Amino acid sequence: MEKRPEQERIRIEKINFLKEKGIRPFGQRFDRSDNSQTIFEKYDSYSKEELDQQNFNVKIAGRLMAKRRQGKIGFINISDKFSDIQCYLSKELMGEENYEIFVKSDIGDIVGIEGTMMRTNTGQLTVRCKVFTHLSKAIRPLPEKFHGLQDVEETRRRRYVDLIVNEESKRVAFLRPKIIRAVQHFFDQKGFVEVETPVLQPILGGAAARPFITYHNTLEMQFYLRIATELPLKRLIVGGMEAVYEIGRLFRNEGVDAKHNPEFTTVEAYLAYSDMEGMMDLVENFFRSVCMEVLNTTTVEFDGTTYDVSHFERLHMVDAIKNECGVDFWNHYTFEEAKKLAEEHQIEVPNHFTGVGHIVNAFFEKYCEDKLVQPTLLYGHPIEISPLAKKNDQDPRYTDRFELFIGGTEYANAFSELNDPIDQLERFENQLKERNLGNDEACEIDTDFIEALEYGMPPCGGIGIGIDRLVMLLTGKTNIRDIILFPHNKNRN
Repeated sequence: MEKRPEQERIRIEKINFLKEKGIRPFGQRFDRSDNSQTIFEKYDSYSKEELDQQNFNVKIAGRLMAKRRQGKIGFINISDKFSDIQCYLSKELMGEENYEIFVKSDIGDIVGIEGTMMRTNTGQLTVRCKVFTHLSKAIRPLPEKFHGLQDVEETRRRRYVDLIVNEESKRVAFLRPKIIRAVQHFFDQKGFVEVETPVLQPILGGAAARPFITYHNTLEMQFYLRIATELPLKRLIVGGMEAVYEIGRLFRNEGVDAKHNPEFTTVEAYLAYSDMEGMMDLVENFFRSVCMEVLNTTTVEFDGTTYDVSHFERLHMVDAIKNECGVDFWNHYTFEEAKKLAEEHQIEVPNHFTGVGHIVNAFFEKYCEDKLVQPTLLYGHPIEISPLAKKNDQDPRYTDRFELFIGGTEYANAFSELNDPIDQLERFENQLKERNLGNDEACEIDTDFIEALEYGMPPCGGIGIGIDRLVMLLTGKTNIRDIILFPHNKNRN
């Protein structure tokens, strides 16, 4: 075993000191009466004289984060989930033996404090310690107080240390569940029912993505970790549940960057008797509602830009391309004509591009996507890239589908759901052709889903919203790994 640094060896020796004193080095139950938040709520309005007269008793616990000692008195700061609180300790009040336990303590130890409330001469709210209780020994020292973890990768690998020393990381960690609660509140208030669907799926479908593959020994079947929750949720619409949503983890065996993690969280929702425009109204209301509940404003500051989620532009993909590079895909180009336009605009056309729509989408991604800064509902995606969306009645080359873009980043994907089983089977078969031509993100044919549609699914609108990107937007974080508590990282070696 690697030899420990001297500071760690000294701390380990202190474990023996505690044992000799009859103290369990790694603790026992400690019942708190208060925490840093309740202390300030209860006692911050009292003056120094009032606190001395009232003699309020408190019992708190937390991690020792600062320690200052001079002779027979000392001050410490202990931190809990909310904040930190100062404590005053004196040998006269605590007794020599208990004071010695305090003297031997180290930064990072978990301790309990019983005492009364006071204010120092400078007016700081403080706990006057009567009993100092050692609860758990910290063998490893924390990073330097004012520097924390300097290596950003280490903050993500050792999130437990990052949360101890970094208040910003703690703020994000507690804000994320608050955002998810706001998402639930929105859908619950709209009459949606929250459901759960399988993570292990036998058929690859619901999105275009490369999956993780596993094997179930007892069933002797290959399964995919789900890349989307769409198809099971739409089966529930067939079953008559009418309005359902799921907040769930998805898994995609793809690249890792500032916006992508192999496992991530989305909310998908489906509403019977709605359509794409109904989902447009829903997502606008969703962002306004969640932002107001979490931030109490519809204005969001992110990466140096101010975004206003009280207003959304609606823009057709063809018009976006025409605006940016002059190519008008309202014209009925042949595939060869579109391919020539792509070559003229430095756009690669791989083998699995089998229709003009693939080229239309490539134009959008190259010339338009990063131009959609303020909230924009980009609609009218080509049928080739939208195997689960209804064709547009006026122009069947395009679908009733939209994506929400903010700051050039996609936050949501929605459409009028395809409920024609004959059309759906043709789309699946086209996806299979693409797969055979080298598109390993194409869907497989889900025959059970086709069968479900044959029982009849009502007209329906559906939407998927990226929870991680929503959290990034509302916390101001530009890297997805800073809003996921345990992101995936490469091996240190």
